[in-house]
Amino acid sequence: MAMEAKAVEALIREGLPGAKVRIEDLRGDGDHYAAYVESASFIGKSRVQQHQMVYAALKGKMGGELHALALYTSIPA
Repeated sequence: MAMEAKAVEALIREGLPGAKVRIEDLRGDGDHYAAYVESASFIGKSRVQQHQMVYAALKGKMGGELHALALYTSIPA
């Protein structure tokens, strides 16, 4: 069963308070998303560490309910 974009966004916002999050459904199938996440908590972290933080916020849903996620992280300008 696929996750809705709002559910993905809510998990990321919960795990990374204050983050700006935008979710895009890449195929219109509710199964392939892109997540754009901007967070001050990423400051001083490598790209890999930033992605790990987002995956941790998803609470194990990646690879199960959440099939495919293109992830773009950034720090506030």
